[in-house]
Amino acid sequence: MKDIAKAAGVAQSTVSRILNDTPLPVPISPETRERVLAAAEELAYRPNPHARGLRGAPTMLLGAIVRDATDPFFAGAIDALSLEARQRGYSVVLGHARARADEALALAAVLEARQCDGIVIVGDMRSQPRLMEDLESVHVHVPVVAVWHGAHQEGFLTVNVDNRHGIATALRHLTGLGHRRIAFVGDPEHGDIRERQAAYEAYVAGRGLEVPPGYVQHARNTFAGGVAAFEALMALPERPTAVAAATDVLAIGMLHAAADQGIAVPDEFSVIGFDDIPFAEMTVPALTTVRMPVEKMIKAAVEMAVDKRLRNAAGTPRGLRMFRPTIVVRRSTAGPRP
Repeated sequence: MKDIAKAAGVAQSTVSRILNDTPLPVPISPETRERVLAAAEELAYRPNPHARGLRGAPTMLLGAIVRDATDPFFAGAIDALSLEARQRGYSVVLGHARARADEALALAAVLEARQCDGIVIVGDMRSQPRLMEDLESVHVHVPVVAVWHGAHQEGFLTVNVDNRHGIATALRHLTGLGHRRIAFVGDPEHGDIRERQAAYEAYVAGRGLEVPPGYVQHARNTFAGGVAAFEALMALPERPTAVAAATDVLAIGMLHAAADQGIAVPDEFSVIGFDDIPFAEMTVPALTTVRMPVEKMIKAAVEMAVDKRLRNAAGTPRGLRMFRPTIVVRRSTAGPRP
């Protein structure tokens, strides 16, 4: 700023107020403003986030830690987060929790140094307790918002989807088509998926539906996991006529396995997913799924992370915002054969 002030022939305080868009007690002429901005551009001025943080000013950096950046759903969520942050003038510092544990912990330490104005954790991180402990200590100084952790993440502001409503909607669709033997596939390691399985179990129990052994398949959230789960379901003495997959990734894996085995979807077997990732409408047949309002959820998470007024309105760090998903009916579901 000293260099800019010298080049523009003004006081350094004037440069600071112009570059930070701070109201001035005495109006500055448009010519002076343009001269300062031109000097800043010529000198390639960039604000130092760490220096801003030390002064107590916003760094305009938003930290984000994602559970699995290779998951198509989380990849889309991070894209939405980056767009929302950019619209608010923030840059995103991104960390990947599936990297080495010490790298994830080092990232938390960097964020704790108040170089970020807020942190959003995307996906359930409770499988990494040391990272969660570090983030809890960060939360004392920097707001941390947990998204897609299942219900409520103790100690953090939380944004989540109503998993029970989503699964109940999917199962009502299948039972409305006439299905009575409905399986469930998901990875119980993560909070959201445990909620979806619990919702499945509550729904079928409340309606007296058949749930023979093997109808609940636990599978890693990968395409290969969906293939393995489908093969296990087809090997049962009494096959289900439909499956509710906890994610679209698993559902797409099952569609692939069905095609390999020559089992027609939906004529012989119906598949419904959860997430509505972009791939879902491009599968053959196009996947019926439960759509989450990803952009709205991400917007809420960013607002809670960077807007002090909203954080205060939440009352406490226990604040929770819940969003309802909707069903998108495509071509992978139909009534069972007589």
